[in-house]
Amino acid sequence: MKAWGSGDEAALVRLTEHVYPELRLMARRYLKNEAQGNTLQATALVHEVYLRLVDVTNVEWQARAQFFAIAAQMMRRILVDHARGKNAAKRGDGAYQVTLDEGLVAAAERDVNVLALDEALTRLAALDEQQSRIVELRFFAGLSIEDTSEVLKISPATVKRDWAMAKAWLYREMQA
Repeated sequence: MKAWGSGDEAALVRLTEHVYPELRLMARRYLKNEAQGNTLQATALVHEVYLRLVDVTNVEWQARAQFFAIAAQMMRRILVDHARGKNAAKRGDGAYQVTLDEGLVAAAERDVNVLALDEALTRLAALDEQQSRIVELRFFAGLSIEDTSEVLKISPATVKRDWAMAKAWLYREMQA
């Protein structure tokens, strides 16, 4: 990552070989319970993330967790953009669905409207930016408590506490 950040294009090829399987797994997790008729596939999502990562030039890469945190942000934006485009094409009908991590809500497995989740995360960020980032890292990037702690430079106990509070807040918001 550091070599790529320094401009070594060959390092990007090597990095891609290492991270592609994990990015594809992340994408599959989001899309495994997609709405019928959805045209976005895991491979296309990963390729879109890759294209956006290639354009990232002003990041000083520190760790694997940081890379996946940035990839998760990009993946979230792509999913939201795709859902908005799909809704616009259908005049608001049939919002794009993904399965919400069972850790995010008390119930077992639920379909969550990506646009509604994005709006709820935006509202949460206005109240507590750190909790919003924790949700993004845990849900979209699939980072562990420890990796999230490393990216945000806070203690694992703080991540656990804020994660629990954010889950409860989002559950209430998503029910409304």
